[in-house]
Amino acid sequence: MLIPVILAAALMNAAMVAASAVSTILIAEDLSPGLAGLPNTAGVLGTAAGAVAVGRWTARFGRAQALRAGYCVAVAGGALTVLAAVGAPVALLFVGMLLLGAGNAASLLSRYAAADAVDPRRRAAAMSTVVWASTAGAAGGPFLLQPAQSVATSLGLPPLAGPFVLAVAATFAALLAASRICPPQQPQYELSEPQHGEVPVRLDATVVVAAGVMLIGQLVMVAMMTSVPVHVHHHGQGLGALGLMLSVHTLGMFAFAPITGWWIDRAGPRPVVIAGLATVIVSALTVAGPSRSTFTLALFLLGYGWNLCYLGGSAMLAGGSRLESRVEAGVWAVSALATAASTWLFSAGGFLLLAVVSVVLGLPLLVVVAWRRRPDAPVPAGTLVGSGAPEQACG
Repeated sequence: MLIPVILAAALMNAAMVAASAVSTILIAEDLSPGLAGLPNTAGVLGTAAGAVAVGRWTARFGRAQALRAGYCVAVAGGALTVLAAVGAPVALLFVGMLLLGAGNAASLLSRYAAADAVDPRRRAAAMSTVVWASTAGAAGGPFLLQPAQSVATSLGLPPLAGPFVLAVAATFAALLAASRICPPQQPQYELSEPQHGEVPVRLDATVVVAAGVMLIGQLVMVAMMTSVPVHVHHHGQGLGALGLMLSVHTLGMFAFAPITGWWIDRAGPRPVVIAGLATVIVSALTVAGPSRSTFTLALFLLGYGWNLCYLGGSAMLAGGSRLESRVEAGVWAVSALATAASTWLFSAGGFLLLAVVSVVLGLPLLVVVAWRRRPDAPVPAGTLVGSGAPEQACG
């Protein structure tokens, strides 16, 4: 049953968006506007570290317990952000955002729990549903900021504490939803303990290709989009134009996820990741091109190319918790790297330099994927033991 998995992911995304938005304001007021981005950096680092932790918990305790643990850590993180907002040392905000990142990692990795809960022929569709629902939570969270602020004021709390209280409530609700996910009657997979130097997780070409596709898609997308606000500002366009561009890009990233999942289930991951890599490369070149009339359309295609890479790579990895979590951690680490390098490269050579870097990184991988005979072969995640029933909601 997918409902508890989907609901928990949507709630966690709403909590993360609310906390991320207000944390920047709190730091700008209490410390300095130049430091306002640090809480979100802590959230990104927490997501990367949390992905590794959730993967280890999954291998040891099962996926359902691992997701609960991640959401439980997020509840604690949300509580720390509330304390920081009401006057406790501001350092608690950074710790709280770090812990919220662990819950965000659980939300991201819950797409694999959705894959476990359905027939193998519908795994990609299940994962895409979780991605789509998570976006609904992220989009709905900001609309609750003002009501949460009003509630906090009525309770005698600082106005900025309201969204953090909302984050606590949402993460706790996500934990309750995750409690309805039961482990399978038989383990779907188990990782045997390493003995005499045996490596528990074996990398093969499929794993490398899947990880490469997800990492390249994330790197190109984040690097290009981080510099879009700078580009818009330099050309004298207002926030309205920027908002339209970002909305169109987000639409490309998430709106058609169910279609991507259906395509993967019908044709396999290979044509999807080929299309994804080709799309992010072409869209990066289009963004860097001289025509402004195709700029916004290129941002939409960049978003959908990322979607194809992300879900196609995920479908190739589904079934090995440690591999899934390590790749997820790598994706978020790449996000931090791309964010830091984007504006520096843009200042040095504009979108053209960013596009050249995208082609240099993406084109070789596109050639490799196109020429491989069986890129969607099952991914070995250590030693597979048993088959097992899917995870379902507790009745």
